[in-house]
Amino acid sequence: MEFKVVQKEIQLQSRGWIPTFHDISIDVHKIVEESGVKNGTVAVVSHHTTCSVMIQECSHDFDTFDLEFLQHDLLDIMRKMIPDFAEEHQYRHPGPVHAQFGRYVNEPGNFTSMNTDGHLRSVFFGRSETITIKDGVLDLGEFAHIYFIDWDHVRARPRQCNVTIMGTTEDVGCRKYNNGEIVNTLRKFPEEEKTYMEQYDEWKKR
Repeated sequence: MEFKVVQKEIQLQSRGWIPTFHDISIDVHKIVEESGVKNGTVAVVSHHTTCSVMIQECSHDFDTFDLEFLQHDLLDIMRKMIPDFAEEHQYRHPGPVHAQFGRYVNEPGNFTSMNTDGHLRSVFFGRSETITIKDGVLDLGEFAHIYFIDWDHVRARPRQCNVTIMGTTEDVGCRKYNNGEIVNTLRKFPEEEKTYMEQYDEWKKR
């Protein structure tokens, strides 16, 4: 059985001034198709600490900010939990040492470090998603899309999303677990917890 590993880098351009949601579904589908891997997994990973990868339904409708309705609903919730960085010293980060480090690596100004909100939001969402490949197709269901989110909105900048595919080019046989029978995960009560209690008759009299 042949085992393959394929890696690709998707280059993106975020717009700044508001978090950017990149729909990279078509690109990841294409990378999987061209990889030749029939069964395995694909990891979609952010190269950056202020970015996330999310799997969610496509909302179809867009607002004047060019965000899908569901994306803006999500952003509204994140702004309540982690407000936009709008004032100096609103957060502890960045401190003076980090600001100097930014100048050392030739950041265009101290303002580029005022992205604490982006770092914290990325922590909540995580920087990666792993998806199963079945018979050469991503197992995303009927409605799911793959989004790369750039929470850092202090400036427009290029971003990178890394895609790693691992799997076999051959069939894997039957996937049915337990012969396809439904696995009952509901709580099971022993017989002694289901026996008659005299209190039942008392309650009927009330």
